[in-house]
Amino acid sequence: MFPSNHQFSGQPRALAVVETTTTSIQVDLNEASLVSRDEVQNGGFSEAKSIMESSEKLQDDLRTLGMKIKQHEDSLKLLRNQKNKLDDTILDMQVKLGKYHSSSSPVVNKDESHLQSEHETTEQILRHEKSAAGILCQLKAHHGSQASHLTLTKDVLGVVATLGKVDDENLSRIFSEYLGVQTMLAVVCNTFEGVKALETFNQDGCIDKTSGLHGLAASIGRSLDGRFIVICLENLRPYAGDFVAEDRQRRLDLLKPRLPNGECPPGFLGFAVNMINVDSSNLSFVTASGEGLRETLFYNLFSHLQVYQTRAEMFRALPCISEGAVSLDGGMIRSNGVFSLGSREEVDVRFPKTSTMLEELESYSETEKQMIEMRWQKEKLEEDIKRELALLNTAKFNFERKKQDFVKFLAQSSTYATQHQFQAGRR
Repeated sequence: MFPSNHQFSGQPRALAVVETTTTSIQVDLNEASLVSRDEVQNGGFSEAKSIMESSEKLQDDLRTLGMKIKQHEDSLKLLRNQKNKLDDTILDMQVKLGKYHSSSSPVVNKDESHLQSEHETTEQILRHEKSAAGILCQLKAHHGSQASHLTLTKDVLGVVATLGKVDDENLSRIFSEYLGVQTMLAVVCNTFEGVKALETFNQDGCIDKTSGLHGLAASIGRSLDGRFIVICLENLRPYAGDFVAEDRQRRLDLLKPRLPNGECPPGFLGFAVNMINVDSSNLSFVTASGEGLRETLFYNLFSHLQVYQTRAEMFRALPCISEGAVSLDGGMIRSNGVFSLGSREEVDVRFPKTSTMLEELESYSETEKQMIEMRWQKEKLEEDIKRELALLNTAKFNFERKKQDFVKFLAQSSTYATQHQFQAGRR
């Protein structure tokens, strides 16, 4: 697999091996020189020459074994890096292919007529007729595109439930339940000026029912009851990391969870923030500081929320979960040590599902073939790692055995030199 002339980068462990060898060589040369001088003085040139040759051979053997250990350690590091990259790619493909449809997940009718559409999401919002989101949707339904030019609403991007889509009905249910109906109905504004326009106050500090959203509601025969959530994008702390390369959706390049053995937890499908699809009409939107909806709105809603196929797999991955997780069969962890138990809550406002086009199905089929090929490559890499590990262990064993021979040789050389010095002294 690796050319014989390959240059490996230095590793601390391998350097320790080489340093050990070098130190032993220096000691040996001193001892051998001592013996050599003594033998020459006493006419024992042939014995000294034999000791020097044995010393040089042991030194060469240790050098060779030390370099073999370094080579195998570098090879293992390279193979493991390649395997980790394959693991990440396979996981991304699993999410894209919708591998979360399993026998353990609730059965979903795959007839697209039964899937959540944008129109259904709007209808669900309109049922909350006394909510801020419901009033804004009524305004849009009656005035169409002109509604976005009104002073009151020109800074409003929309309602959380309408700003993202998902690929799967299960994801729509679990994400909506995780956020809750109040957050799904939250109004999203670009700036704080837009937030202030939605609600004004009179001199007594009370809400002015004749202006803002309250005045708009009254103008169409509605009343705005209770509190409502407004999210201001420019005041959110955006995601500050990298993005997935060459991804039109600009998904966040988040570090995938890893078990102590370096593997991704079984059943891990991805991060919720990356499973939201932003409409093409909103992909070009950026705040004044240059951030889009994913790294502002959806990152603040979901953060590093992980998605697993089953509750059992999610619980087994607890050591890897730092900011919550959900599973497609209804499991939910809000945060470290905070679990949502009991029956699932059917939230009546959900994210719409991305429409499935024929071209996408063909792309998925091609992706499936690529994933099968990558899994084969992964199996081959695992075999190469096992073989390289066996070679490394053998090299280490041989090095230790040769080192013991070398130490024994030094001891014998030292004894030999001492004896001849003693004899020389007696003469």
